[in-house]
Amino acid sequence: MTADRRRDPAGGGTTLGLRLALAFLAVALSAVALLAVLTAVLAATDVGSLVNRQRTELTGAVAVAAAGAWAPSHGWASADLGPVLDLARRTGAEVQIRDTDGRAVVSSPGFGSQHDAQQYTAQVHAKTGTVGTVVARFTGAGLASGDHALQAALLRAIASAAGLAALLALVTALVVARRITDPVGRIIAVTRAMSRGERSARVGPVRAPGELTELAIAFDRMADTLDRQEQLRRDLVADVAHELRTPVAILQAGHEALLDGLAEPTADQLTSLRDEVLRLGRMVSDLQELAAADAAALHLTLHECDLAEIAADAADSLAGRFEVAGIAVERRLAPAAVRADRRWLHQIITNLLTNSLKFTPGGGTVTVATRLAGQDSALTVTDTGIGIPTAELPHIFDRFWRGRQAAQTSGTGIGLAIAAELTRAHGGDLAARSEPGRGTTMTLTLPAA
Repeated sequence: MTADRRRDPAGGGTTLGLRLALAFLAVALSAVALLAVLTAVLAATDVGSLVNRQRTELTGAVAVAAAGAWAPSHGWASADLGPVLDLARRTGAEVQIRDTDGRAVVSSPGFGSQHDAQQYTAQVHAKTGTVGTVVARFTGAGLASGDHALQAALLRAIASAAGLAALLALVTALVVARRITDPVGRIIAVTRAMSRGERSARVGPVRAPGELTELAIAFDRMADTLDRQEQLRRDLVADVAHELRTPVAILQAGHEALLDGLAEPTADQLTSLRDEVLRLGRMVSDLQELAAADAAALHLTLHECDLAEIAADAADSLAGRFEVAGIAVERRLAPAAVRADRRWLHQIITNLLTNSLKFTPGGGTVTVATRLAGQDSALTVTDTGIGIPTAELPHIFDRFWRGRQAAQTSGTGIGLAIAAELTRAHGGDLAARSEPGRGTTMTLTLPAA
């Protein structure tokens, strides 16, 4: 199941998200503030430059108007400067017109009161040359007041953009922080659930950046591996307890009978006890082999190898036993590349051949064949033995399971269980097909290399 996504009482996930959101917001606000200040400074500089150019041009326009009013015959004495002063007033300037000696010819009413204002000057040129100077002081009214309005509008626009950027930064920070912290919170919750013994707790699918998705997948795989190891341990303990119960009970009852004088220590009695001891020895050996197979299933070393070559080696290792039993071995081995752990693949094939050897009478035949089957490589072991009853066929890969026909043979019934476990670890499949009295076919299928 997926672990509970609620936050822990300490609020670890919430505080982490808050810290991330505040960190993102602080970075964004710092960038916005810096950009706003630079924009305001540059805009003020540009506006100031524009205003100075505008005022210089306005002063020049007043000088041109004054030159038009200057009379060549009478000079400034007969010049009508009223329109010039009116033009200056409309542009928001207080002006004074001076002659070539620097004496004031005429002044606007407010010129004298603008002592602190910046002055702009322009020469008055007539056909005869320079006839005077215009001195302008701008009051901030009329057309000259546009610079203040423009600067105020720019500052308002900058402030609005900064506020909008801060709001977007906050929303983005909260979204990104939640996208990062939600998977982290889920992983923490699953970890704590597993520490409480909830082995089925899993993170499950998460919507997160690639690294966190990989972390969640790796965590679930680790949990699956731990769960599988625990299940293997429990199964092994249960199987061992079940299988050891009978021989231990026989040994206990036999020894108690001898100690109590209820039975004589005859050869038959001692032989029976010895057989049980040997059975225990074989069982311990088989359990060691089963434990090794379980460990190998979790830690395989895969390399590209030829299934036909490994099958030939396994058949060679059992050739003496087949010869003693009077059973012929036919080989139909075609190259079939697989990615497998060579050692444990050899063990699978050996177990299949050994199983056929046990249940094939003398004079029979065992055929081992390999081939490519589409995207897979396949190995079959076919014998002409006694076969397996239909009712028992689904159980032949169970641990310690022995059918009625196996009662007369040695072994503990884990050979095929080991083969099936190792096959699953390789990502393959092991299947059996059999009819009583007509032999058995075991089919091993592995992904082709």
